[in-house]
Amino acid sequence: MRRAVCSGSFDPVTYGHIDIFERASKMFDEIIVGVFHNIRKKAFFPIDERVSLIREATSHIDNLKVASFSGILPDFMHENSASVIVRGLRSVTDFEYELQEAQMIKHISPDIETIFMLTAQDYYFLSSSGVRELALFHGDVKGLVPPCVEKAINRRISEMSTKI
Repeated sequence: MRRAVCSGSFDPVTYGHIDIFERASKMFDEIIVGVFHNIRKKAFFPIDERVSLIREATSHIDNLKVASFSGILPDFMHENSASVIVRGLRSVTDFEYELQEAQMIKHISPDIETIFMLTAQDYYFLSSSGVRELALFHGDVKGLVPPCVEKAINRRISEMSTKI
């Protein structure tokens, strides 16, 4: 079975991510979306909620499963019998960062390959951090994220506003 992992913090998952998941799902028997607890970032959504939102937003992709992890990606991949990492690229800056990550993973686990997919042109500008910032300034995120994520963002912003 050809199994690949798309990993990231997905905080929140965007239509750009969904596009990569959909396209990768046609290339592999199974895609595992690995939701990573990134200690370098302050989370907007708790990891369990991110997993739940991704499951809901990708329910139409039959060969996709979602799991969370912490630690290093090669360990997660070996635990899930996956040998390929799929990474979406929006820009040269993304490529430079992702290339270094891929080389580090190759050093740690020579059996793991990384493939890069260019983000669809409609989503080059789209990032989770951009969506979070727009939402925090009460901007409309409709069309940037799936409806379930839009509702969750609006709920989170409302909760944050009542705490002030």
